[in-house]
Amino acid sequence: MSKPKHLELSQVGIDFPTPKGPFTALQNVNLVIKKGEFISLIGHSGCGKSTVLNIVAGLYQASHGGVILDNKEVNEPGPERAVVFQNHSLLPWLSVYKNVELAVKQTRKGRSKTEIKEWVQHNLDLVQMTHAADKLPSEISGGMKQRVGIARALSMEPKVLLMDEPFGALDALTRAHLQDSVMDIHAKLGNTVIMITHDVDEAVLLSDRIVMMTNGPAATVGEILDVELARPRDRIALADNPKYNSYRHDVLRFLYEKQKKIEPVHQASTKTSKRISTGRSNAA
Repeated sequence: MSKPKHLELSQVGIDFPTPKGPFTALQNVNLVIKKGEFISLIGHSGCGKSTVLNIVAGLYQASHGGVILDNKEVNEPGPERAVVFQNHSLLPWLSVYKNVELAVKQTRKGRSKTEIKEWVQHNLDLVQMTHAADKLPSEISGGMKQRVGIARALSMEPKVLLMDEPFGALDALTRAHLQDSVMDIHAKLGNTVIMITHDVDEAVLLSDRIVMMTNGPAATVGEILDVELARPRDRIALADNPKYNSYRHDVLRFLYEKQKKIEPVHQASTKTSKRISTGRSNAA
């Protein structure tokens, strides 16, 4: 049975003022998302992925076109659209429990104290963080902090969960565990999810569709890839799956052939120097 239309981006474009005149970051972005879909946005740096996400979140106003969620125009932030950023943004002076409780109280909708407590515990249980409810953010790992950030977002009961590279700062093993957790949660709750990623394997593993963005400026949707892999998905089993590898190839071909981006030598050298000085390498 076909899922009903849920979220629509129609002719979305945005211009930012600069001393030299308007800079067009996005233009003519059109996308229809069905309820319960898991959508990944992928593309090179500067292609406007985060800008699209911020427009859907209501943090940016589109200069052209607009966003409709369940027949209502999106023009400001709202609890029906929760955002999980790469930086967990937990309040350091509050415990894990209190960080989630704060979000619940802001959207409590008449819940009693007992109902709030049960709902906080339910969402911590979803991300397997009940055991750390009384710990401060400084007392838990990066992966655990991100789990709490996801619990906080889910506790708002959003129609749409927006995730901006939520696993980008994590090590590979922690990232894999969290990807599995997100797949489990998505299967249980059926939320609509829009996720930004630079990771091709992550996009194919998690998504129903992958939206590939063209290079900026004036970035737009280049191609949309339907990922027709049965759920639940097992990363080990998929490693030798011909369809999985074909999808990977399609995304890689788009990024590195159709939208090949050559970085200026001086810019690349600067980035390399920064990586050496900080003692670590960031993913592209």
